[in-house]
Amino acid sequence: MNTEAAAVAPANPEADIRAIERVVAAVERAQRAKDPEAFLALFHPEAIWTTAHGKVLLGLDSIAEFTRAVLPAATWDGEVTYEPVHIRFLRPDVAAVKVRQVYRSPEGDSEGAPLYVMTRQDDGRWLLHACQNTGVLAA
Repeated sequence: MNTEAAAVAPANPEADIRAIERVVAAVERAQRAKDPEAFLALFHPEAIWTTAHGKVLLGLDSIAEFTRAVLPAATWDGEVTYEPVHIRFLRPDVAAVKVRQVYRSPEGDSEGAPLYVMTRQDDGRWLLHACQNTGVLAA
């Protein structure tokens, strides 16, 4: 994973990087389990989410309505991986996280390239705050 920790890095970048990686791992677990509540617990209340199909969801209520309708009914087989491949601290409490997302199926793999802007809360937790999920077209 590529991590850039310039002058804007938090006081303990290694701990924050591990915390961010744990959030990405929690996203993976929630997606594999098709568990909307576990997924929604990772979001800031004022989050913005844009789906891979371009649907813009503003705020946790909108994200929750969409997620509760779509995630449990997802037709993929649950084999999905999420790997943080680049973390850049924009401020000590704000990080841009590029993720490699791979859905595996007997018909072939498909890939996504989400970007998560995450914020560290006063209690130290990192939450998803502004996210764009982008599908990767096969070349």
